[in-house]
Amino acid sequence: MKQEKRNLIFYPLGTVGRDMVYSLFTNYVLLFILYTKQLTGAQLGAVTAIMVAARIFDALNDPIMGNIIERTRGRFGKFKPWLLIGVLSTSLVIYLVFNTNLDGWNFIIFFGVIYFSYSITYTMHDISYWGMVPALSQDGNMRNSLTSRATLFAGIGGTLASVLIPVLTTGNFALGGNAKTAYGRIALIIAILCPLFILFPIFGVKENRSDMDTPAPKVSFKKIVGTIFGNDQLLWIAFIFLLQQIGNGIVLGGPGSNYIYFEFGYEGGLYSTFNTVGMAATAVLMILYPMLSKKYHRQPLVKFMGFIATIGYIIQLLCGIFMPATMIKFWIITGGFMLANLGQYGLYLIMMISIINTVEYNELNKGTRDEAIITSMRPFLTKMASSFTVIITYLTYMITRVTSYTNRISDYESQANQGVISAEEKTTLIKAVTDSVDNAQKIGLLISMTVIPCILMLIACILYRKHYKLDEPTYDDILNKLKEKKATENA
Repeated sequence: MKQEKRNLIFYPLGTVGRDMVYSLFTNYVLLFILYTKQLTGAQLGAVTAIMVAARIFDALNDPIMGNIIERTRGRFGKFKPWLLIGVLSTSLVIYLVFNTNLDGWNFIIFFGVIYFSYSITYTMHDISYWGMVPALSQDGNMRNSLTSRATLFAGIGGTLASVLIPVLTTGNFALGGNAKTAYGRIALIIAILCPLFILFPIFGVKENRSDMDTPAPKVSFKKIVGTIFGNDQLLWIAFIFLLQQIGNGIVLGGPGSNYIYFEFGYEGGLYSTFNTVGMAATAVLMILYPMLSKKYHRQPLVKFMGFIATIGYIIQLLCGIFMPATMIKFWIITGGFMLANLGQYGLYLIMMISIINTVEYNELNKGTRDEAIITSMRPFLTKMASSFTVIITYLTYMITRVTSYTNRISDYESQANQGVISAEEKTTLIKAVTDSVDNAQKIGLLISMTVIPCILMLIACILYRKHYKLDEPTYDDILNKLKEKKATENA
């Protein structure tokens, strides 16, 4: 019991720095490029192609990494070595990408190398971190607590980054007076914090290492495919989770920030407020989820969360189309985003647990847990979803001609970095750019961040309620059958 309490404290703390890295790289690297580099249409297309290809590669690499972790043997277990190696190498990569002076096609080539490097290094510690959950406890309530707490601290790390990065890179409070310098300094800070936080689970958490005495399984692509496609419930929840995550990533992937900048002004404080308020309700949900999961089963929770999110999307869309660009409109849209994010995050928590619970389903039907491979599906699907999100974002930018405005802003940011113009002059010039954006283009961004996510989420909810069968009574029955099976084997 004492160790379980230690696990509940030290395990969640480890992901704070990791999710700062994730937020910086996933949500802001494209904004960094848009607002600090001059991009032709071909170069933006190349950046998009690199991001899509790297994320697909990253996603395919996840089950392979899970298989490698499964066969790792040593005095430190199979998870912790990869946690440390992955975090240190990822920190180096993010520092490099935000602190380069390369431009044009030279930058595009450099960016390609960096992005694929990030895909490999982040996977090392991401699979290791989430793969530990089944090894920390088989108790359903304890898993809910571990997952919700880890998600809470992941949200803290991601939210801190999402709140501070816009404020410190955009507008009057940009570090160094311009976006380029600001992003470089923030990357350095996060690259230092990430390894420090990962020390908590490395030294404070104790996982079940009973499988360390068994021979290491072979690294086998056939094993990976067999585990995934031989588990019908894993396949269904994988597809459902993929749809939900595609929609959920669009807002923070770029359309949300550009909509706020174009509609209400190029000021990081506004987008930071949008993020902070939007994610505030999710922090409460992360804390309350273990209690909610004890009182309500996942099926009715899916229906409720889907309803809440839909209301939020409708509020954002109608307000964005019919209200003038005032602060009242900003706060209503932000409130709508909060509701949408609340529902989407509730679905995310439910689906994470649903993926993890297929481990015992796999053990009952096939005799092996394969927990690292199965839990690798969560990051695999998240990254696959992000590749679709990048494509949707690119198409949105092309249709709304976003680069025709961001290139002008980037030019003023560059002049401020070189000392050609003052910070005050930069602010005035950029305001003229954002004031010139057509209303139709802003509505295009709004549709991308509301209608598309809502449709994908509703499809996911319908499929979950129809096809995912491992509800609470069924899962408890599986645990009882496993206990009986083990008792028979040991008799």
